[in-house]
Amino acid sequence: MDAPLNAEPLDVPAELALVAIDMEKYSQIPEAKMAAVRCDVDDIMATVLAECELPHPKELPGGYKDSGDGAILLFPPSVLARLVDPLLCRLNAALVRYERQRLASSPLLRLRASVHVGPLSLPDHRGKAINETVRLLDSQATRQALSAAKDCGAFIAAAVSDIVYQRTVQAGRTPDLGPHHFLDAVARVSDKPGFEQSCRIHVPGLTGPAVRPYLTDAAPPAPSHLSAPRPRDAQATPAVSSGGTFQFHQQVNDATIANHIGTMRIDRRQR
Repeated sequence: MDAPLNAEPLDVPAELALVAIDMEKYSQIPEAKMAAVRCDVDDIMATVLAECELPHPKELPGGYKDSGDGAILLFPPSVLARLVDPLLCRLNAALVRYERQRLASSPLLRLRASVHVGPLSLPDHRGKAINETVRLLDSQATRQALSAAKDCGAFIAAAVSDIVYQRTVQAGRTPDLGPHHFLDAVARVSDKPGFEQSCRIHVPGLTGPAVRPYLTDAAPPAPSHLSAPRPRDAQATPAVSSGGTFQFHQQVNDATIANHIGTMRIDRRQR
């Protein structure tokens, strides 16, 4: 049967790469200083984008969405790898420079960030991709990772969606970042009980295992090959053959050794 003439098209929107940023404790900044701080963040982002040879989203149709205490930036998907490396590291370096020059009366700047990719319609920004990007940004994992950033002198913590991780880090498109720089985690948002998405957490200057103690939603570590169980035959083989001879020069007090001696026949005869 032919579709009704007035049916809406079901074409999938073009895919876009998304970066979301959010300032920590922006609502606690005095109102008179909010505009200046926000301008500083915009200037930092513009500088970092230029350093990474990325287009500024404000120059792309529908490429920039202001969120008050942050922004959502949209890019062509071809630059996805650069949104992970070098963008995250360069952004942290720019925030470090800002901190060194910051006046005592100016608020400290720390950012949470998220990177995602997916279909999105413009200019209305409709689609799951933008919702998922924001929820990765607001997740408990990303917020807790910012505590790790504070302790190591970094100024940004980022959540990277699994699909971004697979297309960039796992695919070998991030020359300065490898899998050990990321922590496998689950993104959950307290006021969005239906949202749960696996992601990778990154804090510039830290490895994934170093971030793990800060997160309650970190995925369990993969079992090490060093602790893999031995083959059954090897487990069944006694550690010492029944014909072994041991010589002790004093009383054995160690419980572990003594317990094993109890199961052995000790031959004290001279041969």
